[in-house]
Amino acid sequence: MASHELLDQLLALPESQRLAELRRLNPTEQTELRHHWELWARREQLPPPGDWRTWLVMAGRGFGKTRAGAEWVRALVQRHADARIALVGASLGEVRAVMVEGESGLLAVCPPDRAPQFEPSLRRLTWANGAQATLYSALEPESLRGPQHSHAWCDELAKWDNASGRAARTWDNLQMGLRLGERPRALVTTTPRAVPLLRRLHDAAGEDLIVTHGATEANADNLPVRFIRDVRREYGDTLLGRQELDGKLIAEIDGALWTRALLEQAREPAASSPAARTVIGVDPPASSGGDACGIVVCAAGEDGVARVLADCSVEKASPEKWARAVAGAAEAWNVDRVIAEANQGGAMVGSVLRAADLSLPLKLVHAAQGKVARAEPVAALYEAGRVRHCGQFPALEDELCGLIAGGRYEGPGRSPDRADALVWALTELVIKRPASPRVRLG
Repeated sequence: MASHELLDQLLALPESQRLAELRRLNPTEQTELRHHWELWARREQLPPPGDWRTWLVMAGRGFGKTRAGAEWVRALVQRHADARIALVGASLGEVRAVMVEGESGLLAVCPPDRAPQFEPSLRRLTWANGAQATLYSALEPESLRGPQHSHAWCDELAKWDNASGRAARTWDNLQMGLRLGERPRALVTTTPRAVPLLRRLHDAAGEDLIVTHGATEANADNLPVRFIRDVRREYGDTLLGRQELDGKLIAEIDGALWTRALLEQAREPAASSPAARTVIGVDPPASSGGDACGIVVCAAGEDGVARVLADCSVEKASPEKWARAVAGAAEAWNVDRVIAEANQGGAMVGSVLRAADLSLPLKLVHAAQGKVARAEPVAALYEAGRVRHCGQFPALEDELCGLIAGGRYEGPGRSPDRADALVWALTELVIKRPASPRVRLG
């Protein structure tokens, strides 16, 4: 019996009967059916019906988005020998490592005798029937200006670099060239983040755009039980958990001092100006079993722009552990000063850092206002374009977006410790110029 006829019969059976029939197949039949995705996929991993142009799979980590994307491309190739497919990711390295060579990538899902030829130097995959796929990076929007495609698979769109509008220009150039064949289509697989491009796509849902949502647990059969348990225990009740595990696009909070769009406008992949001065902001926890210790590294550039370089915060740390984390970050980033809040006990903070062999100049600051009030002038720096984020800091940025004008905090956790550490650092660098001599510990 032909494999496609056998597949049709199996798909028509209830799941319990289907499994029983699979056990009766001979080894050759079992090997062949292993590559029939319709037999093994969950319904939400299969293309939706209808005359859509874009299918947006927006789901949690481990949902099976990459496998769904690779299998969609493989099915296209089998049906369309003239397919010209764009594979677009945050960088060429990620396209190759995840979409092409990854455990759920194109080379892995194709049967060995029908796998494409991969030519890394040409950024091209070629199948035996003539279908082709080309690799593109969202860091190079202009590379998609000109080429034509019949289909596109865009992975982790929420990670695409938005500096200078790169992400939107990449998408727009791709759409302009998506004009081969009778039904050009694009698949987007991504974990959600409220970046401008993803919000733009999501808000345009209609006949041309189909959105599939899903949580990490949907793929529980293929994930370690301990992984699901641990991440749910750690992040389940947080905004980060709703985003990264439940696959929810977190809406902006009314009155927030920072918005996702503002943070994306402030992002750059690496510092574009040398640092003139680097400091670490520290928000010590009141107890070792309580809140996180916020540890954020910031620098003032020679161009007059302040930059957030690293979030080295530690969770539920003893004084010794968070002091070592501060000392390690200070050494790694060659900082000039440590700015630490002393409201929880100035002598304790100083002695703890001294015990960690931290001989850098230490400035102890005392909070006369609440965290939100202290953050307001720093948020204004972002609005004025005077702060950049060198990379992505999801936990820190979730806290910033939870600070509400008027004094409320609606972000993850009980307290915005990471955000407060950032505020102390940027206040020192930009708002309060140091005037007093440095005092060394030890």
